[in-house]
Amino acid sequence: MRALQFPEYGPAAVLRVAEAPEPHAGPGQIRVAVRASGVNPADTYVRAGRFREWVPLPLPHVPGVDAAGVVDEVGAGVTTVRVGDEVFGVTDYAQMGGANAEYAVLAAWAPKPAALSWEQAGGAAGNIETAARVLDRLGVEPGTVLLIEGAAGGVGTTTIQLAVARGATVIGTAGEHNHEFITALGAIPTTYGPGLAERVKALVPGGVDVVLDGAGSGSLPDLVGLVASPERVVSIADANAAAYGVHWSRGSGPGADAPALDGIAAAGALAEQGRFTVPIAAVFSLDEGAAAHELSESRHARGKIVLTP
Repeated sequence: MRALQFPEYGPAAVLRVAEAPEPHAGPGQIRVAVRASGVNPADTYVRAGRFREWVPLPLPHVPGVDAAGVVDEVGAGVTTVRVGDEVFGVTDYAQMGGANAEYAVLAAWAPKPAALSWEQAGGAAGNIETAARVLDRLGVEPGTVLLIEGAAGGVGTTTIQLAVARGATVIGTAGEHNHEFITALGAIPTTYGPGLAERVKALVPGGVDVVLDGAGSGSLPDLVGLVASPERVVSIADANAAAYGVHWSRGSGPGADAPALDGIAAAGALAEQGRFTVPIAAVFSLDEGAAAHELSESRHARGKIVLTP
């Protein structure tokens, strides 16, 4: 099968499309013929070698953790889907990839919502799991005031919607050109950078309860200052979070949090109700994988970056 892969760690230029062995569904897994798959910031970190000391990977490696497609192989013990079903989901996080290919094995999945296109569904599940994991850890519930640093990205846009569905008030930081965009998703926008505390106080005089750092831009000291204690901040983007007493949440490797896989089906149900969507930043072919990674690393993508076979 054709797959995007990197034979060595390095910049986006190391990515290439080449033949790879077809994977097969093991017990409790399914294989899909991929219609679309996502590109996440974590994929670029893996490719660059940032995690190699924690999780050594055999090379060449196929990146990507989320995909949507048509089931064509069902592993032992799986009774909820059949060959021919349309699904979206994530690969085994321990493998840190495998989705950016013609075929992918999924470890968790849900029926593809008719309300989402293949591209939207293909880029949804990884961000949904991340958002649900963070919201669970922060204890977001009705009445919670959540601030999201980096609200216009893939995880940010997903977290806004899932938090609003839980009854939370969401403040989202983003460039002014993205304020209308995140407002439409349910957030109250503000700009990032110096003076954030004053801007937040003007928007929510009672203050912020919890914070998600989705940007990793070095703003943790300011974000910690917005809440009662560092335990009320979670970062998904700053490996140095512990230096500020902040939890760094990740889905794989030593110290990883338990994945919130139930969130995938829950978000799918919200999509069918018209309460959840997946803003798409750009769609690339597998052969354009390097350009997709470069866009992700630019931190200027508004929504999800997606690859199609």
